[in-house]
Amino acid sequence: MGVGMKYRKLGKTGLMISEISFGTIPLLQGSVPVLPKYFNLSEKEALAVMDYAFSLGCNLYDTAIVPEYGDAEPKLGKFARLIGRENIVISDKARFYDGNEMYQAVEISSENLGTFPDIYFVHQVDGDHEDEVFSKGGALDALGELKAEGKIRFVGIASHYYDILLRGARDKRVDVLQGSGNLLERGMLDRIREEKLFEEKGILINKVYAAGLLPARFSVDTLMGTVLSYPVSGVLIGLGTMEQVKMAMDREPEMENLLSFEEVLGVLEQEYNPIPCDRCQRCKCPWGTEIHTLFRQYQYFHLGKDYWALKKLGLGIEKSARHCQECALMPCLDMCPKKIRIPQEICKIWKLVNNHS
Repeated sequence: MGVGMKYRKLGKTGLMISEISFGTIPLLQGSVPVLPKYFNLSEKEALAVMDYAFSLGCNLYDTAIVPEYGDAEPKLGKFARLIGRENIVISDKARFYDGNEMYQAVEISSENLGTFPDIYFVHQVDGDHEDEVFSKGGALDALGELKAEGKIRFVGIASHYYDILLRGARDKRVDVLQGSGNLLERGMLDRIREEKLFEEKGILINKVYAAGLLPARFSVDTLMGTVLSYPVSGVLIGLGTMEQVKMAMDREPEMENLLSFEEVLGVLEQEYNPIPCDRCQRCKCPWGTEIHTLFRQYQYFHLGKDYWALKKLGLGIEKSARHCQECALMPCLDMCPKKIRIPQEICKIWKLVNNHS
């Protein structure tokens, strides 16, 4: 096993998983809808990268259904056969919310893998699909049936939204949750730590590097250590090269003397004027604006994903800014623990978009 790799309980599943787990999306080959022209690894190259991670102690590999996520799923299945299926935990997922569609998706994934997934997630559950997923005959019911039939071992919900993860924490059908967070966007992690319901579930965290933007400003030891200082089972890192695997896994995450949120903002202030939002998601806009998402895109614009962030910000920012100007109650101001001047910040983002359009 790898130097320094540690293992944690995955909730009440009985599984022990590596603190740092392997996200397989970078292993894909060709152009796929979710990440056009991303990576281009052959099967041989992909197998070598996964094997290197295994040699460093990694035992959980996370993938997603073909074709949306390219050919990473069958590559992982080939790796499982080579390394010994019993030696790794396979986490898989699909963006289907109806029970029939989800049931079929798991059967397709199992065929692609050539084996069963240990954990299967309903992927990227949002407010538009939440009730369908949790309702009778929805995706969770289907996964529960598949678990009872022995076609998967555990049921998961993956979402970027705290309220949906909390609903999953309350639901006895759900074994594992997958959310997002990092040393900048730590608000959801803080809320997970405060809520005892999450203690019953395995918790995996992605977006630790914030779309690859944070390692240029903070050490990987600090990025990993910050998230692992929370009561989570492990972090999922997308890995596509030997160098990325070594950077993520051949080290000891820094667990002491971690940066506070204010100290993180201080580092970013050397480059731009950050919005002091940790994405706790407590603010609710009566007009439906996802305030925390707008603020994230603003941060990402200044951190280097300017084209991508502008494209996202351009979708409805004018309407959101006008709603702020028209809103008489402004309940978001009272909801924000950071006391951010939300209407002014949204108007600032609107101007940013206009200046770059």
